[in-house]
Amino acid sequence: MCLGLCLFGCGENAVKQTKPGILAAQYISKLVKIAGITIAASRVKAKATYVTVMCKNCKNVQRVACRPGLGGAIVPRSCGHVPQAGEEPCPLDPWVVVPDKSKYVDQQTLKLQENPEDVPTGELPRNLLLSVDRHLVQTIVPGTRLTIMGIYSIYQASNSSTSHKGAVAIRQPYIRVVGIEEANEANSRGPAAFMPEEIEEFKKFAADPDAYKNICSKIAPSIFGHDDVKKAVACLLFGGSRKNLPDGVKLRGDINVLLLGDPSTAKSQFLKFVEKTAPVAVYTSGKGSSAAGLTASVIRDSSSREFYLEGGAMVLADGGVVCIDEFDKMRPEDRVAIHEAMEQQTISIAKAGITTVLNSRTSVLAAANPPSGRYDDLKTAQDNIDLQTTILSRFDLIFIVKDIRMYSQDKIIASHIIKVHASAGATLGDSRTSKEENWLKRYIQYCRTECHPRLSDSASTLLQNNYVKIRQDMRRQANETGEAAVIPITVRQLEAIVRLSESLAKMKLSHVATEANVQEALRLFTVSTMDAATSGINQQINLTPEMANEIKSHNGSKMFSNTHGGVKEVTLM
Repeated sequence: MCLGLCLFGCGENAVKQTKPGILAAQYISKLVKIAGITIAASRVKAKATYVTVMCKNCKNVQRVACRPGLGGAIVPRSCGHVPQAGEEPCPLDPWVVVPDKSKYVDQQTLKLQENPEDVPTGELPRNLLLSVDRHLVQTIVPGTRLTIMGIYSIYQASNSSTSHKGAVAIRQPYIRVVGIEEANEANSRGPAAFMPEEIEEFKKFAADPDAYKNICSKIAPSIFGHDDVKKAVACLLFGGSRKNLPDGVKLRGDINVLLLGDPSTAKSQFLKFVEKTAPVAVYTSGKGSSAAGLTASVIRDSSSREFYLEGGAMVLADGGVVCIDEFDKMRPEDRVAIHEAMEQQTISIAKAGITTVLNSRTSVLAAANPPSGRYDDLKTAQDNIDLQTTILSRFDLIFIVKDIRMYSQDKIIASHIIKVHASAGATLGDSRTSKEENWLKRYIQYCRTECHPRLSDSASTLLQNNYVKIRQDMRRQANETGEAAVIPITVRQLEAIVRLSESLAKMKLSHVATEANVQEALRLFTVSTMDAATSGINQQINLTPEMANEIKSHNGSKMFSNTHGGVKEVTLM
């Protein structure tokens, strides 16, 4: 959506987009085009276009024009009235403003931050001050991705420190906005322009029966194994379909995934891959993230002393993915703050007299370790998963990632890692990998924009029957063990399977999720969340004959005994 002057055209005279980091003195008073994300918005103020002033002594009235943007009005020191004989001359600065004879327009200041994916590694994102007025006021909220066009200007800050008060030549930069182009809601990166040949290539790729397999092979190709995790990450990147019900209720289409398990199992590498591949992504670590840093904070402006909102990671990633590493290291009160953002996809703020709701339409990919550092098979699932049930129920898929100690498995992994290191130097500067990542990012962007699948009638019936069966099995297991599952199976999990089915259909640009999509979604849900809920002691383990023989050769006739007297049941596949 284009607001203000529609100057975002193409052609020889079109203004080229500029990065905030290169704006310098030579751009002053020139038209610039900047893309970024709004992180703060001030309250609406009244900006005078001209002021009417009256001399206190002689009542002489003058109209003074005000400079646009953050500039003020230059009022003469004297009124210019020539006193008659016997009249007292007018003093210097005799003016008082006559408000009812002045003209005002609405004005608002915004803070624009460089897009996270455009920030060079190791550098801080650049911020720019924006001035919007008239019909552009209150059209943008924090977290909105946009492209603005305006005049790069300067102003004198009113809060100059004492040491700089004599430096009259020092000015602060800002942009006087004349046009705003909001990003597309489907991808939050602006209206995606796809070439006809590119669209034809996407459709040809989606028509391939092995499209799902080919997409999963492009997910973190340097990581060995973890096939189901890669499929879950692919589902997260494509997402389900967002729905708006007639009664105003909104159902999220974004998928949340939790990777819980041993160190050195490539959990963080998956997060880094998603950060590079997702059209919009923000990476953060749980240990260094607070509730305000993840959601939003209220900050006092140093010059006006007013409070304004500044969005956090989940607001900045609106329309994309938030990657949270070390999720278990977060304080419990900080994890509670993202409950609303993960399910309702909004962030409600009521601080310092500011009451508002910000959008947080984002997927969450989190990585965590068990309380003891490693996943202990001799403990129950409740002891291994040290997270609250309220936060676990908001994850669509929960994977237990284990470092399995097996000779054949270790040999294959070691060979793969050595090959990766050996080929890294030879492929240095090779652009094939980056081209594949860019192609996958464009394909994800196209699918999220153009395809919004719905379940077919037969798929809905299949899903309904399987959900009821899963609930019955979990209820039966709880009655047998006398303990409730650490990961409850609720209606949220039913909606999770719906989103997974829609995501699988979206990968093939299909507008209908079929029974095959539902079956694959049920399989992913079973090998992730269901296995996590029943993991630990007394878990039934499925082994191939080769794996069983290898374990037997290393452990003799002993199977998985534990110090608590429990024995796991082992089933050959």
